[in-house]
Amino acid sequence: MSCGKPHETDCSEVLAEVWLFLDHECDQGRRAKLEQHLDECSPCLEHYGLDEHLKTLLASKCGGEHAPDALKERLRAKIRKTVLERGGVPSPPPRN
Repeated sequence: MSCGKPHETDCSEVLAEVWLFLDHECDQGRRAKLEQHLDECSPCLEHYGLDEHLKTLLASKCGGEHAPDALKERLRAKIRKTVLERGGVPSPPPRN
């Protein structure tokens, strides 16, 4: 997706990383770039708003249980692989 306007961070990158942003799982520098884009781009902000509502709904219905770290890492690796296979956005470095 692209709103058609030039941005420092491309719309497709922002939307690919919106869940990392919502979950506070990206470093402060990346978070600032994503936040700046969301401030400038109403289509991405609207999409972010939908994802934010979905995350809130899921959190309220899933009882706040946390997934094991090993599962989270497997999911992140699979998402990175899928994004790269589809010619998507460069993935962030693995988290420690």
